[in-house]
Amino acid sequence: MAGLSTLQEIETAIRELRPEEQRELAERLMQQLRQRRPKAPPGTIKAADFYGSGKHIWGDEDAQEYVNRLREDRECP
Repeated sequence: MAGLSTLQEIETAIRELRPEEQRELAERLMQQLRQRRPKAPPGTIKAADFYGSGKHIWGDEDAQEYVNRLREDRECP
């Protein structure tokens, strides 16, 4: 494998693994990536923090009826 980059060498070695070994390796790599994921700094606002915060705006309006009305408004004559 002279001249190949380390990544290419690793890919070649992975191709030689059995499918179940490849899956196990992928699971281990994903676990490592999850553990290394940077944490949001304290006080960071996430989109999930807003979940349900605007539902009072819609009142009893049905979401599908709203979409249908928007589509009607955009129809060309």
